[in-house]
Amino acid sequence: MERHCPSSFPRFPVFLSSTIAMDSIKQILGELNDDSFVSLLSKLIGEAKFVQNNPPENLIPQEDKIVNHVLDVLNPFSTANGGPLLINHVSYAPGRGNLIVEYPGTVSGRVVSFVGSHMDVVPADPDTWKFSPFSLSVEGDQLRGRGTTDCLGHVALLTELLKKLAETKLKLKSSVVVVFIASEENNSIPGIGVEQLAKEGYFDALKGGPLYWIDTADSHPCIGTGGQIPWKLVAHGKLFHSGLAHQAINAMELAMEALKVIQARFYEDFPPHPKEQVYGFATPSTMKPTQWIYPGGGLNQIPGECTISGDVRLTPFYNVKDVMTKLKGYVDYINANIEKLDTRGPVSKYVLPNEGIRGRIDITFGEAMSGVACDLDSRGYKLLHNATKEVIGHVKPYSITGSLPLIRELQEEGFDVHTAGYGLLDTYHAQNEYCLLSDMGNGYKIFASIISQLEQD
Repeated sequence: MERHCPSSFPRFPVFLSSTIAMDSIKQILGELNDDSFVSLLSKLIGEAKFVQNNPPENLIPQEDKIVNHVLDVLNPFSTANGGPLLINHVSYAPGRGNLIVEYPGTVSGRVVSFVGSHMDVVPADPDTWKFSPFSLSVEGDQLRGRGTTDCLGHVALLTELLKKLAETKLKLKSSVVVVFIASEENNSIPGIGVEQLAKEGYFDALKGGPLYWIDTADSHPCIGTGGQIPWKLVAHGKLFHSGLAHQAINAMELAMEALKVIQARFYEDFPPHPKEQVYGFATPSTMKPTQWIYPGGGLNQIPGECTISGDVRLTPFYNVKDVMTKLKGYVDYINANIEKLDTRGPVSKYVLPNEGIRGRIDITFGEAMSGVACDLDSRGYKLLHNATKEVIGHVKPYSITGSLPLIRELQEEGFDVHTAGYGLLDTYHAQNEYCLLSDMGNGYKIFASIISQLEQD
């Protein structure tokens, strides 16, 4: 495993041109080199099959396949080769690296960072797609393939930005830091990606300026995200012959009725919050089932156990830990009052007194994430807002209960956190994923504008 301490960036002298005006910086950075970007993105999408992330289905990504292509572009400009870029490849598992790249500024402690663009993707079934998910195809302005929107398109975009900075050797007061991360789409194998980087101090130097998490979509600031709580509800009853239903406790009925009560209580305790309208959230907080599992058996068997799994999506105005405590309380109440739960039919029941058997439910939680409401009065937001308006002509902030790792924790630690992205929300995690080359070009110009504005401070 390759690992370097946060302070291990070699500080070689970097000779850059003299300080220049904001408009000149934007002129020098220019526009996205479409041919170079598409060429790199084609290589990244060509690896998408190998960076699908679903460990339960034995799909364990090898993010270094993406890292290697990024390094092929940036290594010629590294300090090791006489260039300005400080490159740090940080791995916590074989083949599963994170990549931190810094273009150093001249003023200590000043920084702008672009973080969160991840090098894994959600799985894709080629049989259900209209085109190959694992090779880039171009149709007019559309760039098509798994990862074009989420998030290999952003990896290529930020690589091109770093390359242009290194080629031009602009003298900037603020350092520009890009953090490409591993293991974002499925965190069932912890300690691989961004959370581990944060634990080991790799983010500490990024407090000196705005931090932009580049993993949303639609080219406008995403000013709010949701918390996520994966949950699993297991119902325990008594298996028995379907013709003798009075001697069974039907775990499927128990699970359905219990979940109905739990959901009703959840929506009473966590109703739509007034601030959701201010931030433009598309939905309020939700709790819903998404998967159903039972042990199997014949149609003439009443199941003695089943599992319903799902998630809570929580707007950032509620606390994730409070929700988990409440959910556990609902379950405890149901178990203590199992006789009061609604039944289904004349012999449906959840207690067999003569046998001393009581049905019960258990709830457990997966790795939870907290949502974030970005500070709309902060310097970082104003820079993003101004840059978006300058490039696109208008600004339409939005919020969703999609979840991103770590950003709430970073905000609570004093980071000026904001989120943006230049793919298409309609194609996130979807079949036939694509992005628009023109949107990625706008993203490049927005990044250049943010960098330029910072130089005026």
